[in-house]
Amino acid sequence: MNLRSARCVVLAGTLVFGLAPFAEAVEYKEVNAKASTLSFTYQQMGSRVFGTFGKFKATLDFDTDSPGAARAALTIDLSSIDAGSSEANTELQKPPWFDTATYPVATFESTSIKALGNNRYTITGKLSLRGLTREVSVPVLLKSESSIGIFVGDLVLKRDDFKIGEGEWADSVVSNEINIRFRMVAPQR
Repeated sequence: MNLRSARCVVLAGTLVFGLAPFAEAVEYKEVNAKASTLSFTYQQMGSRVFGTFGKFKATLDFDTDSPGAARAALTIDLSSIDAGSSEANTELQKPPWFDTATYPVATFESTSIKALGNNRYTITGKLSLRGLTREVSVPVLLKSESSIGIFVGDLVLKRDDFKIGEGEWADSVVSNEINIRFRMVAPQR
């Protein structure tokens, strides 16, 4: 091989390997709750309503090289709800809704995590709310920014599945479908 050919091979190798990022395993072990958000939207009398939960604890053990072995859990303090007004917040804590005196928290614990490619995953687990547990699957996108992982996902929860809004509220003007959105921020390890 002559010198010119050798230079072309080195240049081609540099372009191919130097510019293509190597897929390195990244681990996320804790969630920064202060930087994370948990919100929801629903329809009430034809209008879209937005709300948040201000207190929750999330745990994570996630290695991008081995997502099948990953675990995630979330505990939500239901009394930390902010549905836009103190009147709504008080009403949602009563027995027909969350009944926070009896069921102060909602929990989610993963049972499996499946990689879909392109930093997309499906997290399946048990969601417990008001003493009822249902299996849910949540599509999640992992965005990496500097040394931070941002797990973003959406879930549609049906009030009827958890007996939320019973009694006089069963046929209420509040939609059965509640769209839950989360953004969990976790530093790289």
